[in-house]
Parts: sequence; C-alpha cells; structure tokens
Amino acid sequence: MTSTLQPAGATELEKRPGRWLALSVLVLAVLLVAVDATVLGLATPYISEDLNPSGTQLLWIGDVYSFVIAGLLVSMGSLGDRIGRKRILLLGATAFGAISVLNAYATTPELMILARALLGVAGATLMPATLALIRNLFHDPRERSLAVGIWGATASAGTAVGPIAGGFLLEHFWWGSVFLINLPVMAVLVLVGIRTLPESRNPHPGPWDLASVLLSLAGMIGVVYAVKEAATHGPTWPTLAAGLLGAAALYGFVHRQLTMPVPLLDMRLFRRRGFSGAVLADLLTVLGMSGLVFFLSQYLQLVQGRRPFEAGLAELPAAVGAVVAGLLAGRAARRFSVRAVVFGGLAAVGLALAALTTLGVSTGYPVLGAALLVVGVGAGLSFTVTADVILSSVPKEQAGAASAVSETAYELGAALGIALLGSIVTGVYRDFTGPAGTPPEAHESLGAAADAATKLPPHTAQQMLDAARESFVHGLHLASGAGAAVLLTAALAAWFLLKGQRLESAG
Repeated sequence: MTSTLQPAGATELEKRPGRWLALSVLVLAVLLVAVDATVLGLATPYISEDLNPSGTQLLWIGDVYSFVIAGLLVSMGSLGDRIGRKRILLLGATAFGAISVLNAYATTPELMILARALLGVAGATLMPATLALIRNLFHDPRERSLAVGIWGATASAGTAVGPIAGGFLLEHFWWGSVFLINLPVMAVLVLVGIRTLPESRNPHPGPWDLASVLLSLAGMIGVVYAVKEAATHGPTWPTLAAGLLGAAALYGFVHRQLTMPVPLLDMRLFRRRGFSGAVLADLLTVLGMSGLVFFLSQYLQLVQGRRPFEAGLAELPAAVGAVVAGLLAGRAARRFSVRAVVFGGLAAVGLALAALTTLGVSTGYPVLGAALLVVGVGAGLSFTVTADVILSSVPKEQAGAASAVSETAYELGAALGIALLGSIVTGVYRDFTGPAGTPPEAHESLGAAADAATKLPPHTAQQMLDAARESFVHGLHLASGAGAAVLLTAALAAWFLLKGQRLESAG
C-alpha cells in the first residue's frame, strides 16, 4: 500500500507561504506533459510526410506513450513512495527532457514509436507525484480545492500553449522542434523544485514487487493492444491471444495485490463509491474526447487548409473554457453538489461532441469554436471536481495510491480513445474511392494523401484530395457521435455513483 509520510510540523507546513511556490513546480510538471501531448497532434501531418509511417504506425506513435504510462503509473507511484516523491519527480523531469531530444531527432517510424514509449516511462514518474504532493502540501480543504483547480487549469493551459507554440515552431522550423520546447520547462522545474518541494515518502513501504510491476505493464499493454488491433483490423487469433494474456496478467496483478501484506496498490480503495465513481467518470470522459482531439489538428490543417499556427489558435477556446471552469469548479461543487457539477460538465461535453457531427469540409469557425468552448468548460468542471473527490475520499497516507489510480484512468482512457475512436476515423478513411492513378499509400492517412498529391497531375490530385477529405470528415462524424454517446453515458454514471458525495469544508 502506498502512503504519504506527513512531515513533522504539518501545521507549519500548511501555513508557510512556500507551499504556493512549491505548487508552481508541480503544475510545471503537468504543463510539461500537457504540452507534449498536444504538440504531437499538431505535428502529425509533418511526421507523416517526413517519416512516411503506415496508418497503424501513425496510431502507435499517437498512443504508445499512453499505453506505457497507463501500465507503469501504479508501479512508479509505489517507487516514489520508496525513494521519495520529490526525488522521482525531479529525476523523471530530467529524463523527460532528455528523451524529448530523441523524439525530436527520430528518423524512422520505428524509432519514433520507441522514443514515445521511453517518454511514457519518464512521464509515468511525473504523474502520480503531482497530485500526491498537493495532498501533502495543502491540508485545508478549500485551499486544496483551489490548488487542484490551478493544477487542472495549468494542464488545460498546456493544451493551449502547445498548439500555439507548436504552430509557430512548425511554420519556422522542422517538426522535431516542437519536442524541444520541453527543455526550458524541464530546466525551470528542476532548478526551482530542488529548493521548494518538500520530500515525501513512506517510512515502511515494504518491498517494491517486480512481479507486480511486470503484471501491471503486461496486462495494460496486452488489453489495450488487443482493443486497438480488433478495432482496426477486426478480431484475429493473435489479437484474441494478446487480449486474453493481458486480461490474465491483470487478474494476476489484482490477485497478487489482495494477497500481499504491503501491496503496490490497495484494492480496497475501490470499495469507496465516490472514489470508484470519480475514476470511472475520468476514464470514460477521456476515452470519449481523446480520439477527436488527436484528429482535430489534422482536420484544421489538412481538410480546412489552415497554417499550423492558425490551427493552434483555433483550438484555444477549449483551453480557455477549461482554465476558467477549473478555477471555479470547487466553489460550484460546494454551492450545488459534486454530482450536479460533474453531471452537468460531462453532459455539456457530450452535447458539444454531438454538435461536431455536423462539421463539413468548409464549415465556418464559429460552430467549431463554440463547440470547443463548451467542451473546455465541461471538461474543466468535471476533471477538477473528480480529482478533488479522489484526493479527499482517501486518507493522506493513501494519497499516492489514489493519485496513481486517477492518472491511470486518465491515460488508459486516452489510449483506448485513440485506439477505438481513432480506428473509426482511420477505418472509414481507408475506404475512400479516389480517381484512377491514386497511389495505395494515399489510403494510409490523410497526410500521406496530401504528400502523394504533390506527385500527381493537378486535376487527379484535386479529385483524390476531395475524396480523401470527405472520407476523413465522415470518419470524424462517426467518431464524434461515438464520443458523444460515451460522454452522456459517463454523465449518467456520475449522477448515480456520486450521489451524496461532498467536498470537504474547512473545519
């Protein structure tokens, strides 16, 4: 069981001004991860043109990062309990920056996939530490709600900073430059974190169980890989075998945790209805949104012909809405109720995704901008409140385990969302009917079609691009509709599972 050692003089820690400066380091870590996730989507057309990945390889580039993070979060959270959360956060940030360089200079699709996987290992060391340290830094419930709101708002701001900064870089430099923006953020994080963050570890953590680590990693990757392959190519025996092996590994992980004296993850946390409800809401929300987010930059650039910087600005309303909503979410949940705020937020996102099924090749920006603003507000309300519920529903000594589970749900939802909804877009796109002379590689991705068009006669190229864009938008319609259904289902689940849940008030 992971735990957080409360330092001597917790009252003094709670009141010291330095806790807000320490929070700035934690949100920098979140910013680091958020920026990296968003710039990848913006750079995807350029990666497709330069590295020429297949459609399957392109999906792996997009989701292997989340696969690895999802499989390692619990294990890395437990490791942080043993060597210290401050230490693992700073080590992880340093590794994240270094591996970003490998991403920037990848020369083949296989190397890019490997670099993204290694970045996932580094990211897994960052994620559990941030929320657990917030729980340790802020003991006053209202202060903690504000801190979680700032934490969530910074993640949302990263989704705005990433596309805008990435768009600027893509217009002036090569695509690898978007990964190098991690370096200055990492440097500030490490230098300030060394001085401001308190150390937090479990004095009696028990052994770090390597068998549990391997079971967790194998289980997550096996199950998500099987889902992705089945969605893309249909059920096959190798896919079924991977899914069964993954499920068996996860079963072994759970059984081992239930029988170990000091498990990596205390499974009794899931007996708390508020905790389980918040985790499920997060997983379904990210699942429903992530496939759309991954392909939105391609729609803006390759379908509507916007420049990278312009595409980044076009995504800004979602981040602005999420920042504002995140800062107000705790107050709203106390004034109304937890379930009302989460239900309302998720329902709003679901309706906005449903509106995106009306997008066309030439749809004006006001429709898209309004939908993105609603998505941002709804997600900001929901994610902030569920994070607060997860932290406040467990004792401080279990904050590490709770944080790891919360982030695992988020990353697993992202991986499944890209796999399932992304596979819908890819599957529909591949079936487009182009004119005579359409090369086979044009069916791999819209980026590949745009590249192939430069080598065809103008009339043939335009016909092929028109057909490819229409097919891509049709796939986007289906993915948006599926995402809307998932979000509305998540809203209903939250309404029932979060009944009676309340955020703590200052005593």
